[in-house]
Amino acid sequence: MSVNTIIFDWAGTTVDYGCMAPVMAFKNAFLEKGIELTFDEIRGPMGRLKRDHIAILLELPSVQEQWLAAFGQSTQESDIDAIYERFEALLFENLAENSKLKPETAEVVSQLQAKGIKIGSTTGYTSEMMEVVTAVAKDAGYAPDFYVTPDAVGNMGRPYPYMIYQNMKHFKNMAVSEVVKVGDTVSDILEGKNAGVFTIAVIEGSSEVGLSLEEYNALPTADKDHLIQKVTHRFYEAGADLCILNLTELLDYFVHGKELAKSTDELAPANA
Repeated sequence: MSVNTIIFDWAGTTVDYGCMAPVMAFKNAFLEKGIELTFDEIRGPMGRLKRDHIAILLELPSVQEQWLAAFGQSTQESDIDAIYERFEALLFENLAENSKLKPETAEVVSQLQAKGIKIGSTTGYTSEMMEVVTAVAKDAGYAPDFYVTPDAVGNMGRPYPYMIYQNMKHFKNMAVSEVVKVGDTVSDILEGKNAGVFTIAVIEGSSEVGLSLEEYNALPTADKDHLIQKVTHRFYEAGADLCILNLTELLDYFVHGKELAKSTDELAPANA
């Protein structure tokens, strides 16, 4: 496989360790309606177009039950719009602060670009949100060659493959074998597999792990190993071709010449 293009996700992959910004905005937007969500529930659809994410959360049985008790009727399209409006406002309040680069991002991308690798990206954020995120990232030393938002492809974001195809069109890729997708959520994996490209899942700092850098580093080694195994299993179960701990491992494959091949490792036990 002759790879010349890597397409990264943003929050949880290259910026916002733990993907904290959208999680807290979702939680607080629903709390304003009196609806309690667990962090696991919130993170389930992570990576999807944010309005779609809210619609999925509203379909959860626990949310339907709380909504019916609070409002005496089922949710409507107008409820999705109202929660999304508050989500967006809450997200923008802290988006810049929560868009800091993950520790490895700038150095890894710099080395990849030095090897002639083109850097694309996709996201669940809107174009307006990305104006904030890209500005913060650029100031910190990370500027991908191209990025695509769901509103640039008719709001057909993940798990649809069209943001990846838009990147490929921009870079004039001749085949999907030239392209690798890197992300931190199941939605990222589905996007990559639906596009037919080799798909890599990053574990540390991911939404699936769901911990800030400080929280992750504070874990006892045994707990950290258990969490890594659990998330690795989930990613491979979702269809990832390869799991890496962090972005630094990409250099093994794209700078130091290690062969890129689908993992032959057996899935970790689901209850490990």
